[in-house]
Amino acid sequence: MLKEKVEKLAEKVFEENNSLFLISLDINSANHIKIVLDGDEGVSVNDCIMVSRGIEHNLDREEEDFSLEVTSAGVSEPLSMPRQYKKNIGRRLQVKTENDKFEADLLSADQNEIKLSWKAREPKPVGKGKVTVQKEVVLPYTDIVEAKVKITF
Repeated sequence: MLKEKVEKLAEKVFEENNSLFLISLDINSANHIKIVLDGDEGVSVNDCIMVSRGIEHNLDREEEDFSLEVTSAGVSEPLSMPRQYKKNIGRRLQVKTENDKFEADLLSADQNEIKLSWKAREPKPVGKGKVTVQKEVVLPYTDIVEAKVKITF
């Protein structure tokens, strides 16, 4: 019952700020509520505070004791929703599928699939040596085991 109440309160907060979206909502047996959120333009501390207040001020501790933790999706966390892929178009991803691993630039993302591009060195068709070629692949989300944004400095 607490989970449904928290989900409704979170939805209300996200309606007020539609650039934010829910990644996960977990409640353990000790009523520790953990909300992980992300945003189309990132997530600020003020965004986390707004979500926390929107939920905490509408729950009654007298009725049910709880603790609340609101965090943003960490930079090292795998991407899990199409909306996260869309906000990372143009960035370098490390993508694992059942059979392959790719480190490539994310060219596009829609509700069903992503398109990756990378450069590879391949043997020349004629003669010795190698040539750099541009490769692309389209991957449906169902084929992706894990995808992370590669952080470069």
